[in-house]
Amino acid sequence: MADIHAWVTTANGFDGFRVVRGLGVVRGITVRSRSAIGNLGASLQTLVGGNITLYTELAETARREAYELMIQHAGQMGANAIIAMRYDANEIAQGVTEVLAYGTAVIIEPVQAGRP
Repeated sequence: MADIHAWVTTANGFDGFRVVRGLGVVRGITVRSRSAIGNLGASLQTLVGGNITLYTELAETARREAYELMIQHAGQMGANAIIAMRYDANEIAQGVTEVLAYGTAVIIEPVQAGRP
C-alpha cells in the first residue's frame, strides 16, 4: 500500500481492512486568489451566465493542491491511509480564499479470515 492516493476515504474505514494504528489529524492548506485580469474575465462570464469556468478552475486547483499537501503530511507521519477526509474553505480577505483538506492518518491492514 505504498500509494496513499488509493487509500483516502470520507468514510471511517475500508471494507476488508482494519485500522491498526491512528496517527492523528493530517491537513493540507492553500490560500488562493484570482488575478485582476482573471477577475475581469470571470466578471465577463457572469454576464453570459452558466458555469464561471475561471473560478471553477481556481477552486479545483486549490482543492487539488490542498489534497496533495494532506497526502504529503500523511506520508511524513508514516500513514498508509487517510479516513474521514473532508474539505473546508474560508474567505480570509476579499477575493482571498483558504482551502483546507483534512482527515485522520492511519495504518490499515487487511482483515484475515478468522481474525477480527
